[in-house]
Amino acid sequence: METGLFVAYLALCSMAVGPIYYGSFASIKWPKKKKSKKGPQPHDSDSSDEESIESLSTEDAYLFPFFGSIVLFSLYLIFKLLDKDYVNYLVNAYFSFLGIIALTSLGAHMVRNFVGIKADAYRFILTKKSKVTKIEIYKTSFTVIHIGAFLLSVLLTAYYIFTKNWIASNLFGLAFAFNGIKMLSLDSFKTGMILLSGLFFYDIFWVFGTEVMVTVAKSFDAPIKVVWPKKFFGLESEEALQFTMLGLGDIVVPGIYVALCLRFDHNIYLKKNPNAAKHSSFPTTYFNSCFAAYLIGLITTIVVMHTFKAAQPALLYLSPACIISVLITGAIKGELKDDENTEEEGTKDKSVADAATEEEYVEVESLAGGAKNRKNKKSTKKNH
Repeated sequence: METGLFVAYLALCSMAVGPIYYGSFASIKWPKKKKSKKGPQPHDSDSSDEESIESLSTEDAYLFPFFGSIVLFSLYLIFKLLDKDYVNYLVNAYFSFLGIIALTSLGAHMVRNFVGIKADAYRFILTKKSKVTKIEIYKTSFTVIHIGAFLLSVLLTAYYIFTKNWIASNLFGLAFAFNGIKMLSLDSFKTGMILLSGLFFYDIFWVFGTEVMVTVAKSFDAPIKVVWPKKFFGLESEEALQFTMLGLGDIVVPGIYVALCLRFDHNIYLKKNPNAAKHSSFPTTYFNSCFAAYLIGLITTIVVMHTFKAAQPALLYLSPACIISVLITGAIKGELKDDENTEEEGTKDKSVADAATEEEYVEVESLAGGAKNRKNKKSTKKNH
């Protein structure tokens, strides 16, 4: 194997496991300390990263391969029937907008966790107010770090749009993968196994059975994959470079399953140590097992692809590796039933009765020192 190709494969593996590792730990939610009634509340730097978590249910897992197939085949027809340049122009506009958000989130996370810089956080909340209760519609929080990361993200997005540089594209891809793993949650191992099993057959059919997957991947000029040149140290221009690639789906889908394993380890630890200090270390048996299995599956994919000189459906190897690793670990620890029945807290949908009288208002809350500033429409009604 040529040195350049070996470096390319090594780079792909690194870009795959990096978002999974850090995204998994970022997905952990530690129990919040009880607020003291006396005095101002201490500033919590983690509060600036309170994004809403999207949970996938068993029903979602069953439907995912079907909707994925519809989207994939629709894109295939669009690229076949319409002007590819025009389609990619619209796609890039959409992904550029999403990319700014993803890069801002990733940048702020890295500054806070790796550089150690902290800043006062501010919260923006949009709710509906009724006679009975307040219904939260949307909330977000931010710091000056987020503002700085946002400005840099805008500059990087502009650079990518005008140059289509592959390194900039990878930064977008890594940001999408990190945020996807951080913000997408499986409600149980059962759901995860159904999802991975369904996409196992999905990947096999669309890669081996048709030209659809490969055609869309090559035609889709957007940061939905990570790439690396086969001859990175050569003197070729960027247009002449040949790339190896890995789709973000092969990172995010197994990644949210690996993240579920880490949260399962975390829940076991908290049950045994309910008063554990925030961010304290804990055993990561299931996570280590599934993470190692993912890496082995990815290496197997690359070896088979290199041997047969043909594109491989990565989930053909990744899905069984991740599922089997959890089953084996659960069997060894005698927790196989716990694995099957595990359902994460907070994933069940909560229905709220429609209010007779609704009123929208915006609340801007400063988390620094616990001070609150509210801007709302006042409504006074007496209950008899």
